[in-house]
Amino acid sequence: MAAAGSPPLVGASPLLSLLPPPRKRAAIPRAAVSASASASGRAKAYSYQLREGQFRRFHRLPSGLAIEVIFQEAQAAAAEEGLRNPPLVFIHGSFHAAWCWVEHWLPFFSDSGYDCYALSLLGQGESDVPSGAAAGTLKTHTSDVADFIRKEVRSPPVLIGHSFGGLIVQSYISNMTHSYSSKQPSLSENLVAHPLLAGAVLVCSVPPTGNSGLVWRYLLTKPIAAIKVTLSLAAKAFANSLPLCKETFFSMTMEDHLVLKYQELMKASSKLPLFDLRKLNASLPVSPPAKGTVKLLIMGASDDFIVDTEGLQETSRFYGVQAVCVEGIAHDMMLDSRWEKGAQTFLSWLQELQRDQVS
Repeated sequence: MAAAGSPPLVGASPLLSLLPPPRKRAAIPRAAVSASASASGRAKAYSYQLREGQFRRFHRLPSGLAIEVIFQEAQAAAAEEGLRNPPLVFIHGSFHAAWCWVEHWLPFFSDSGYDCYALSLLGQGESDVPSGAAAGTLKTHTSDVADFIRKEVRSPPVLIGHSFGGLIVQSYISNMTHSYSSKQPSLSENLVAHPLLAGAVLVCSVPPTGNSGLVWRYLLTKPIAAIKVTLSLAAKAFANSLPLCKETFFSMTMEDHLVLKYQELMKASSKLPLFDLRKLNASLPVSPPAKGTVKLLIMGASDDFIVDTEGLQETSRFYGVQAVCVEGIAHDMMLDSRWEKGAQTFLSWLQELQRDQVS
Protein backbone atom coordinates (compact mmCIF):
# COMPACT_ATOMS: atom_id res chain seq x y z
CA MET A 1 0.00 0.00 0.00
CA ALA A 2 1.15 3.51 -0.73
CA ALA A 3 1.83 5.76 2.19
CA ALA A 4 -0.87 8.28 2.99
CA GLY A 5 -0.75 11.16 0.56
CA SER A 6 1.56 9.28 -1.85
CA PRO A 7 0.34 8.49 -5.37
CA PRO A 8 0.15 4.75 -6.09
CA LEU A 9 2.77 3.12 -8.28
CA VAL A 10 0.26 1.63 -10.71
CA GLY A 11 1.39 -1.46 -12.56
CA ALA A 12 4.38 -2.10 -10.28
CA SER A 13 4.90 -4.69 -7.59
CA PRO A 14 3.92 -3.66 -4.05
CA LEU A 15 7.46 -4.62 -3.09
CA LEU A 16 8.69 -1.32 -4.53
CA SER A 17 9.66 0.71 -1.49
CA LEU A 18 7.45 3.69 -0.73
CA LEU A 19 9.63 4.67 2.20
CA PRO A 20 11.66 7.87 2.24
CA PRO A 21 15.16 7.28 0.86
CA PRO A 22 17.13 5.20 3.38
CA ARG A 23 20.09 6.25 5.42
CA LYS A 24 23.42 5.62 3.79
CA ARG A 25 25.40 2.64 4.99
CA ALA A 26 29.17 2.96 4.67
CA ALA A 27 28.43 5.62 2.09
CA ILE A 28 30.16 8.81 1.09
CA PRO A 29 28.39 11.71 2.82
CA ARG A 30 27.01 14.51 0.68
CA ALA A 31 27.91 17.97 1.88
CA ALA A 32 24.39 19.33 1.40
CA VAL A 33 22.52 16.33 2.83
CA SER A 34 22.90 14.66 6.20
CA ALA A 35 23.02 10.86 6.60
CA SER A 36 19.40 10.90 7.76
CA ALA A 37 18.16 13.11 4.94
CA SER A 38 14.52 12.93 3.96
CA ALA A 39 13.17 12.94 0.42
CA SER A 40 12.92 16.73 0.56
CA GLY A 41 16.59 16.89 1.56
CA ARG A 42 17.51 14.90 -1.50
CA ALA A 43 15.54 17.22 -3.75
CA LYS A 44 17.76 20.11 -2.69
CA ALA A 45 20.79 18.28 -4.04
CA TYR A 46 19.06 17.09 -7.22
CA SER A 47 16.27 19.23 -8.63
CA TYR A 48 14.77 17.37 -11.59
CA GLN A 49 11.01 17.92 -11.55
CA LEU A 50 8.78 15.11 -12.77
CA ARG A 51 5.91 15.58 -15.16
CA GLU A 52 2.27 14.72 -14.57
CA GLY A 53 1.81 10.97 -14.36
CA GLN A 54 5.42 10.27 -13.34
CA PHE A 55 6.30 8.98 -9.87
CA ARG A 56 9.63 8.69 -8.08
CA ARG A 57 10.21 5.77 -5.74
CA PHE A 58 13.23 3.93 -4.31
CA HIS A 59 14.12 0.25 -4.67
CA ARG A 60 16.15 -1.13 -1.78
CA LEU A 61 18.98 -3.43 -2.86
CA PRO A 62 20.30 -6.41 -0.86
CA SER A 63 23.19 -4.17 0.26
CA GLY A 64 20.71 -1.89 2.03
CA LEU A 65 21.37 0.98 -0.37
CA ALA A 66 18.56 2.22 -2.59
CA ILE A 67 18.28 3.19 -6.25
CA GLU A 68 15.96 5.81 -7.68
CA VAL A 69 13.13 4.55 -9.88
CA ILE A 70 10.93 6.85 -11.97
CA PHE A 71 7.77 5.18 -13.19
CA GLN A 72 5.18 6.18 -15.78
CA GLU A 73 2.16 3.97 -16.38
CA ALA A 74 1.03 2.88 -19.83
CA GLN A 75 -1.95 4.62 -21.31
CA ALA A 76 -4.18 1.58 -21.75
CA ALA A 77 -6.01 2.92 -24.80
CA ALA A 78 -2.72 3.11 -26.70
CA ALA A 79 -1.94 -0.60 -26.44
CA GLU A 80 -2.39 -2.44 -29.72
CA GLU A 81 -5.46 -4.68 -29.64
CA GLY A 82 -4.70 -8.35 -29.02
CA LEU A 83 -1.11 -7.69 -27.92
CA ARG A 84 0.26 -7.48 -24.38
CA ASN A 85 2.92 -4.83 -24.27
CA PRO A 86 6.06 -5.70 -22.27
CA PRO A 87 7.23 -3.22 -19.64
CA LEU A 88 10.28 -1.14 -20.53
CA VAL A 89 13.27 -0.72 -18.17
CA PHE A 90 15.71 2.08 -19.05
CA ILE A 91 19.38 2.24 -17.93
CA HIS A 92 21.41 5.44 -18.34
CA GLY A 93 25.13 5.92 -19.00
CA SER A 94 27.89 8.01 -17.43
CA PHE A 95 27.07 11.53 -16.15
CA HIS A 96 23.34 10.83 -16.53
CA ALA A 97 20.57 9.41 -14.37
CA ALA A 98 16.92 8.37 -14.72
CA TRP A 99 15.98 11.92 -15.73
CA CYS A 100 17.53 11.51 -19.20
CA TRP A 101 14.76 9.06 -20.16
CA VAL A 102 12.02 10.87 -18.28
CA GLU A 103 12.23 14.05 -20.34
CA HIS A 104 10.91 12.64 -23.65
CA TRP A 105 10.99 8.86 -23.99
CA LEU A 106 8.93 7.92 -20.92
CA PRO A 107 5.99 10.11 -21.98
CA PHE A 108 6.32 8.88 -25.59
CA PHE A 109 6.29 5.17 -24.70
CA SER A 110 3.68 5.58 -21.97
CA ASP A 111 1.42 7.22 -24.55
CA SER A 112 2.18 4.26 -26.84
CA GLY A 113 0.92 1.77 -24.26
CA TYR A 114 4.02 0.70 -22.30
CA ASP A 115 4.72 0.77 -18.56
CA CYS A 116 8.08 2.53 -18.21
CA TYR A 117 10.70 2.35 -15.47
CA ALA A 118 13.83 4.54 -15.54
CA LEU A 119 16.52 3.62 -13.01
CA SER A 120 19.33 5.70 -11.56
CA LEU A 121 22.35 3.51 -10.83
CA LEU A 122 24.10 3.84 -7.48
CA GLY A 123 25.96 7.12 -7.09
CA GLN A 124 23.77 8.79 -9.73
CA GLY A 125 20.62 10.88 -9.56
CA GLU A 126 18.84 10.42 -6.24
CA SER A 127 20.22 6.94 -5.67
CA ASP A 128 22.40 6.26 -2.66
CA VAL A 129 26.15 6.79 -2.93
CA PRO A 130 28.30 3.75 -2.06
CA SER A 131 31.72 3.97 -0.48
CA GLY A 132 34.74 3.75 -2.76
CA ALA A 133 36.13 5.67 -5.71
CA ALA A 134 33.59 4.33 -8.23
CA ALA A 135 29.86 3.68 -8.05
CA GLY A 136 30.29 0.00 -8.87
CA THR A 137 31.57 -2.59 -11.29
CA LEU A 138 29.96 -4.09 -14.37
CA LYS A 139 28.97 -7.07 -12.25
CA THR A 140 27.46 -5.06 -9.38
CA HIS A 141 25.52 -2.66 -11.61
CA THR A 142 24.17 -5.62 -13.60
CA SER A 143 23.17 -7.38 -10.38
CA ASP A 144 21.37 -4.24 -9.16
CA VAL A 145 19.35 -4.06 -12.38
CA ALA A 146 18.55 -7.78 -12.14
CA ASP A 147 17.45 -7.38 -8.51
CA PHE A 148 15.02 -4.64 -9.51
CA ILE A 149 13.57 -6.65 -12.41
CA ARG A 150 13.28 -9.79 -10.30
CA LYS A 151 11.42 -8.08 -7.47
CA GLU A 152 9.46 -5.26 -9.08
CA VAL A 153 8.60 -6.11 -12.70
CA ARG A 154 5.75 -8.55 -13.15
CA SER A 155 6.48 -9.81 -16.68
CA PRO A 156 9.62 -10.09 -18.84
CA PRO A 157 10.61 -6.55 -19.82
CA VAL A 158 12.54 -5.03 -22.67
CA LEU A 159 15.80 -3.72 -21.19
CA ILE A 160 17.22 -0.55 -22.77
CA GLY A 161 20.70 0.85 -22.14
CA HIS A 162 22.40 4.01 -23.37
CA SER A 163 26.19 4.40 -23.76
CA PHE A 164 27.82 2.66 -20.75
CA GLY A 165 24.30 1.63 -19.74
CA GLY A 166 24.33 -0.39 -22.95
CA LEU A 167 27.35 -2.28 -21.65
CA ILE A 168 25.37 -3.13 -18.51
CA VAL A 169 22.56 -4.46 -20.71
CA GLN A 170 25.11 -6.57 -22.61
CA SER A 171 26.39 -7.99 -19.33
CA TYR A 172 22.82 -8.80 -18.29
CA ILE A 173 22.14 -10.57 -21.60
CA SER A 174 25.33 -12.59 -21.23
CA ASN A 175 24.41 -13.74 -17.72
CA MET A 176 20.80 -14.41 -18.66
CA THR A 177 21.45 -16.39 -21.83
CA HIS A 178 24.27 -18.46 -20.33
CA SER A 179 21.93 -19.35 -17.48
CA TYR A 180 19.20 -20.21 -19.98
CA SER A 181 21.46 -22.54 -21.98
CA SER A 182 23.24 -24.07 -18.96
CA LYS A 183 22.91 -27.79 -18.19
CA GLN A 184 24.13 -27.34 -14.64
CA PRO A 185 21.92 -28.21 -11.62
CA SER A 186 22.09 -24.54 -10.56
CA LEU A 187 20.16 -23.46 -13.66
CA SER A 188 17.04 -22.44 -11.76
CA GLU A 189 19.08 -20.29 -9.37
CA ASN A 190 20.88 -18.60 -12.26
CA LEU A 191 17.63 -17.82 -14.04
CA VAL A 192 16.19 -16.32 -10.88
CA ALA A 193 19.30 -14.13 -10.58
CA HIS A 194 18.89 -12.74 -14.11
CA PRO A 195 15.24 -13.07 -15.16
CA LEU A 196 14.46 -13.58 -18.83
CA LEU A 197 13.82 -10.52 -21.00
CA ALA A 198 11.29 -9.94 -23.74
CA GLY A 199 14.04 -8.11 -25.64
CA ALA A 200 16.97 -5.73 -25.28
CA VAL A 201 17.95 -2.43 -26.91
CA LEU A 202 21.42 -0.87 -27.12
CA VAL A 203 21.31 2.89 -27.73
CA CYS A 204 24.64 4.45 -28.79
CA SER A 205 26.19 1.72 -26.68
CA VAL A 206 29.81 1.25 -25.72
CA PRO A 207 30.97 -1.87 -27.66
CA PRO A 208 31.39 -5.24 -25.90
CA THR A 209 35.17 -4.71 -25.73
CA GLY A 210 34.75 -1.37 -23.93
CA ASN A 211 35.86 2.11 -24.94
CA SER A 212 39.59 1.44 -25.41
CA GLY A 213 39.18 0.70 -29.13
CA LEU A 214 37.25 3.93 -29.58
CA VAL A 215 39.96 5.92 -27.79
CA TRP A 216 42.83 4.46 -29.84
CA ARG A 217 40.96 4.92 -33.09
CA TYR A 218 40.35 8.57 -32.29
CA LEU A 219 44.00 9.07 -31.32
CA LEU A 220 45.23 7.61 -34.61
CA THR A 221 42.66 9.07 -37.02
CA LYS A 222 41.12 12.10 -35.29
CA PRO A 223 43.68 13.51 -32.85
CA ILE A 224 41.82 16.80 -32.32
CA ALA A 225 38.57 14.96 -31.65
CA ALA A 226 40.49 12.61 -29.31
CA ILE A 227 41.72 15.58 -27.27
CA LYS A 228 38.21 17.01 -27.10
CA VAL A 229 36.67 13.72 -26.01
CA THR A 230 39.36 13.23 -23.36
CA LEU A 231 38.92 16.74 -22.01
CA SER A 232 35.16 16.55 -22.15
CA LEU A 233 34.68 13.16 -20.50
CA ALA A 234 37.82 12.11 -18.61
CA ALA A 235 38.49 15.64 -17.33
CA LYS A 236 34.77 16.52 -17.16
CA ALA A 237 35.36 19.73 -19.12
CA PHE A 238 31.86 19.38 -20.58
CA ALA A 239 30.56 20.52 -17.19
CA ASN A 240 32.06 24.01 -17.59
CA SER A 241 31.90 24.55 -21.34
CA LEU A 242 28.56 24.90 -23.11
CA PRO A 243 30.09 24.48 -26.62
CA LEU A 244 32.01 21.36 -25.57
CA CYS A 245 28.96 19.86 -23.85
CA LYS A 246 26.93 20.49 -26.99
CA GLU A 247 29.55 18.95 -29.28
CA THR A 248 29.97 15.91 -27.03
CA PHE A 249 26.35 14.97 -26.46
CA PHE A 250 24.05 16.88 -28.81
CA SER A 251 23.42 17.99 -32.37
CA MET A 252 24.40 21.47 -33.47
CA THR A 253 20.67 22.21 -33.91
CA MET A 254 20.09 21.76 -30.17
CA GLU A 255 19.04 25.02 -28.53
CA ASP A 256 21.59 26.39 -26.07
CA HIS A 257 19.11 26.81 -23.22
CA LEU A 258 18.36 23.07 -23.39
CA VAL A 259 22.05 22.18 -23.50
CA LEU A 260 22.55 24.33 -20.40
CA LYS A 261 19.63 22.62 -18.64
CA TYR A 262 21.01 19.14 -19.29
CA GLN A 263 24.56 20.23 -18.51
CA GLU A 264 23.41 21.33 -15.05
CA LEU A 265 21.55 18.06 -14.52
CA MET A 266 24.64 16.06 -15.52
CA LYS A 267 26.77 17.98 -13.03
CA ALA A 268 24.23 17.54 -10.23
CA SER A 269 23.32 13.91 -10.81
CA SER A 270 26.71 12.17 -11.06
CA LYS A 271 28.20 11.84 -7.55
CA LEU A 272 30.75 9.13 -8.44
CA PRO A 273 32.20 7.76 -11.67
CA LEU A 274 30.02 4.92 -12.89
CA PHE A 275 33.07 2.62 -13.23
CA ASP A 276 36.79 2.45 -12.66
CA LEU A 277 37.58 2.35 -16.38
CA ARG A 278 40.89 0.51 -16.03
CA LYS A 279 39.27 -2.27 -14.05
CA LEU A 280 36.29 -2.29 -16.38
CA ASN A 281 38.36 -2.62 -19.55
CA ALA A 282 40.43 -5.38 -17.93
CA SER A 283 37.22 -7.38 -17.38
CA LEU A 284 36.06 -7.10 -21.00
CA PRO A 285 34.89 -8.20 -23.48
CA VAL A 286 31.55 -9.41 -22.21
CA SER A 287 30.89 -13.06 -22.92
CA PRO A 288 29.00 -13.69 -26.17
CA PRO A 289 25.39 -14.70 -25.54
CA ALA A 290 23.79 -17.95 -26.52
CA LYS A 291 22.47 -17.38 -30.03
CA GLY A 292 18.79 -16.63 -30.49
CA THR A 293 17.80 -16.43 -26.83
CA VAL A 294 17.00 -12.70 -26.81
CA LYS A 295 15.76 -10.32 -29.48
CA LEU A 296 18.16 -7.39 -29.81
CA LEU A 297 17.97 -3.92 -31.36
CA ILE A 298 21.26 -2.08 -31.85
CA MET A 299 20.79 1.65 -32.48
CA GLY A 300 23.47 4.21 -33.29
CA ALA A 301 23.46 7.87 -34.27
CA SER A 302 25.02 9.36 -37.39
CA ASP A 303 26.30 12.42 -35.49
CA ASP A 304 27.59 10.56 -32.41
CA PHE A 305 30.79 12.24 -31.18
CA ILE A 306 31.56 9.44 -28.69
CA VAL A 307 30.67 6.08 -30.30
CA ASP A 308 31.82 6.16 -33.93
CA THR A 309 30.56 4.08 -36.87
CA GLU A 310 33.23 1.41 -36.33
CA GLY A 311 32.18 1.10 -32.69
CA LEU A 312 28.57 0.61 -33.78
CA GLN A 313 29.61 -2.00 -36.36
CA GLU A 314 31.77 -3.82 -33.80
CA THR A 315 28.70 -4.31 -31.62
CA SER A 316 26.69 -5.37 -34.67
CA ARG A 317 29.25 -8.03 -35.65
CA PHE A 318 29.60 -9.33 -32.09
CA TYR A 319 25.87 -10.08 -31.85
CA GLY A 320 25.22 -10.91 -35.50
CA VAL A 321 22.47 -8.27 -35.63
CA GLN A 322 22.20 -5.54 -38.24
CA ALA A 323 22.61 -2.17 -36.54
CA VAL A 324 20.32 0.76 -37.24
CA CYS A 325 22.02 4.15 -37.58
CA VAL A 326 19.56 7.00 -37.00
CA GLU A 327 20.43 9.95 -39.21
CA GLY A 328 20.72 13.55 -38.01
CA ILE A 329 20.97 12.79 -34.32
CA ALA A 330 23.79 12.76 -31.73
CA HIS A 331 24.94 10.63 -28.79
CA ASP A 332 22.17 11.65 -26.38
CA MET A 333 19.52 10.30 -28.72
CA MET A 334 16.78 10.42 -26.09
CA LEU A 335 17.36 14.13 -25.36
CA ASP A 336 18.51 15.53 -28.70
CA SER A 337 16.53 17.98 -30.80
CA ARG A 338 15.21 15.14 -33.00
CA TRP A 339 14.65 12.63 -30.21
CA GLU A 340 11.43 11.43 -31.88
CA LYS A 341 13.44 9.75 -34.66
CA GLY A 342 15.13 7.34 -32.28
CA ALA A 343 11.94 6.79 -30.28
CA GLN A 344 9.97 5.97 -33.41
CA THR A 345 12.65 3.53 -34.61
CA PHE A 346 12.50 1.77 -31.25
CA LEU A 347 8.68 1.74 -31.24
CA SER A 348 8.53 0.17 -34.71
CA TRP A 349 10.91 -2.57 -33.53
CA LEU A 350 8.81 -3.14 -30.40
CA GLN A 351 5.64 -3.54 -32.42
CA GLU A 352 7.33 -6.02 -34.77
CA LEU A 353 8.74 -7.91 -31.78
CA GLN A 354 5.27 -8.36 -30.33
CA ARG A 355 3.76 -9.48 -33.64
CA ASP A 356 6.49 -12.11 -33.95
CA GLN A 357 5.71 -13.39 -30.47
CA VAL A 358 2.01 -13.91 -31.18
CA SER A 359 2.35 -15.26 -34.74
